[in-house]
Amino acid sequence: MKFTWFHLMPWPHLPDDFREKHRSVWVDIPSTLYDAKRGHHVYHEYLDQLEFAEKMGFDALGVNEHHANAYGLMPSPNLMAAALSRRTSKAAIMVLGDSIALYNPPIRVAEEFAMLDVITGGRLVAGFPVGTSMDTNYAYGQIPALTREKYAEAHELIMRAWREDEPFAFNGRYTQLRYVNCWPKPIQRPRPPIFIPGGGSLETYDFCLEFDYTYCYLSYSGYLRAKQLMDGYWERVAKSGKDDSPYRGGFAQVICVAETDAEAERLYAPHVHYFYNRCLHVYPGFADAPGYRTIKTLQANMITQLTQAQLRNYPTLTWKDLVDQGYVIAGSPQTVYDRMVDLAKTLRVGNIFALFQVGDMPGDKVRHSTQLFAEKVMPRLKAEMFPEWRNEDRFWIKPMHDTERRQAAE
Repeated sequence: MKFTWFHLMPWPHLPDDFREKHRSVWVDIPSTLYDAKRGHHVYHEYLDQLEFAEKMGFDALGVNEHHANAYGLMPSPNLMAAALSRRTSKAAIMVLGDSIALYNPPIRVAEEFAMLDVITGGRLVAGFPVGTSMDTNYAYGQIPALTREKYAEAHELIMRAWREDEPFAFNGRYTQLRYVNCWPKPIQRPRPPIFIPGGGSLETYDFCLEFDYTYCYLSYSGYLRAKQLMDGYWERVAKSGKDDSPYRGGFAQVICVAETDAEAERLYAPHVHYFYNRCLHVYPGFADAPGYRTIKTLQANMITQLTQAQLRNYPTLTWKDLVDQGYVIAGSPQTVYDRMVDLAKTLRVGNIFALFQVGDMPGDKVRHSTQLFAEKVMPRLKAEMFPEWRNEDRFWIKPMHDTERRQAAE
């Protein structure tokens, strides 16, 4: 299995009465709740946590893109990836990712991702999310019914820019460029591995299968509720005639590790509740703009990441509810190991995007949980899960070897 230490970078200073006084953590949240001087400390602490994760042996460090919100303070994940590029040397840098329908022109993504891949020596995992309705349609004003079409065109441009050796003209519906000439090119050829975050669209399934990308379900309602959606994905894989490598799939999971189950509740429950009650306080009207989901997905009755029922339900969940229903995997190393095995078998996913920093959790607790998982849980899972796919490398980075580095320096 591959483990990405994934960071949302939430704002940890929302007031206790935030939910009562404000209708949403996203789109129209007052910027007066943000303090730039506190933000300076927050960013550096979060980057320190990511660098610590590499020292603990995680396979990748994950960042992502969101706008106009306190849920995740990364309007530019490429900036965070660049900051990590020079201060890490082994872990993949996973930008999960750039919402390519928002870039004008999208060649900017090809250029910046290529820069990151070169700086890291071929350690970039590139993510191309369509983007949440909150970000794409409300914060950035994209027409919902056109978002996926713009996304497909942007993807075509980026792939050609990486692949073509000569300048070419691109005449799309949304982007027209007389000279497309991507300098630099990525080290990983023909491209870095591509991971596609999805929230429940049939088109995303098919897109991943068409190009052999990894499908990543990012949800906070836990692996038990994700089974229906991931079962649908694996059925789609089977019908396509592709093999069922577990590395075609990934899942995001909140994880809290302590010495005992009781200690896990004592240490982490307040911060988990902060996350579910404040960071996920999204106005339902922003979560699913009309036209954002396609007719085909609606007809299939696919579960979205943020349904109105889920948004209403989050504040009512106790710690026991969150743990028992799989929203959070928490407890002693043995408890967490057992639940992680169940997750991997239930969803058949080889990639885990592990969320150890949750809500307003302070750095010392984040490191404590991370280290316990890295030392007492992760090695067992790596050794025991999916042994028949142990040599699978189609969906992972191909960094430069030391001899290549030496030759390049001569």
